[in-house]
Amino acid sequence: MDGRLVETAEEVSQIAFGFMASKALFAGLHVDVFTVLADGPKKSPEISQKTGIPTNRITTLMTALTSIGLIDRSDDEVYSNSPGAEAFLSRTAKYDFGDYLRYQIDKQMYPFLQQLNEVIDGSLDPDAVDSYQHWMADPEQAAIYSDAQHAGSLGPGKTLARLVDLSGAKQMLDVAGGTGAMTIRLLEANPELSSTIIDFPNVSELGWRFITEAGMIDRVRYIPGNALQIEWPTGQDAILMSYLFSGIPGEELPRMVAQAFDCMAPGGKLMVHDFMVDDDRQGPALAALWQLQHMAFTPDARSVAPGWLTQQMEKAGFTGIEDHEMVPGMTRLVVGSKPS
Repeated sequence: MDGRLVETAEEVSQIAFGFMASKALFAGLHVDVFTVLADGPKKSPEISQKTGIPTNRITTLMTALTSIGLIDRSDDEVYSNSPGAEAFLSRTAKYDFGDYLRYQIDKQMYPFLQQLNEVIDGSLDPDAVDSYQHWMADPEQAAIYSDAQHAGSLGPGKTLARLVDLSGAKQMLDVAGGTGAMTIRLLEANPELSSTIIDFPNVSELGWRFITEAGMIDRVRYIPGNALQIEWPTGQDAILMSYLFSGIPGEELPRMVAQAFDCMAPGGKLMVHDFMVDDDRQGPALAALWQLQHMAFTPDARSVAPGWLTQQMEKAGFTGIEDHEMVPGMTRLVVGSKPS
């Protein structure tokens, strides 16, 4: 067989079996091997003892994690965390987002993908599509999602606060703001700022725990409800929409942008943060795959690119539009201002 054809077949196989690599990661998080290794390298029997998992299973799991670069293995069969695993997957890590992967991605997002084929070809009854709204109506599922999303949003929230100057802003509206991770980071950076968060009732109740822990109960209020249906407060100096556009029907996006313009005070800023692909639609892969995953429970979602979003914001009246990378290779931030 032609050498290039063999190489191409290997590339296709790697892509096709990428889900196995993901499940290996989730399994490692499930039994907490990255935390077990955080205090130093160990052999399989010691990891087995600390996790309560039989040694043969640990050896197989550690071999898989080594093969995908999450674990390092020495010649004497001693395992240690890779730099990335040490920084992000151990519960002791400063930037740990293992819970985001462990709960939201493994327990919730992966099952959603089982209906992707039927969503794409339209063979799934619309009433059978497991939608985000139905999901958030279940208190248990809402809690799992919200806890994981909060952990995964604190880091990007800090980046957002660094990228956007909100000095002088007094009132902010966080549309579909979840448990308030982005709000918390922006309020930390802007002591004069207060925030109103709109999200589903179950999510709003959960959010108060995080707002209370952050000591911001006097600076934040919740409006429980569906952001697509309820009335928004006006006179806002800033409006944030983070991870909203990828989870709602595409036909709603221009209306959301126009509604933000109408509810904003002169000089206010609209911040849209979400999974966005490049304008030439050749990547990045992570953003494209996240958009595909969201389509599994929002069949009419739009694959958003920053150029298209910029056009919609300009049509609504926003000026001085800027485009920033937020999570490298995955999310972008598009910011526009309402003329003074």
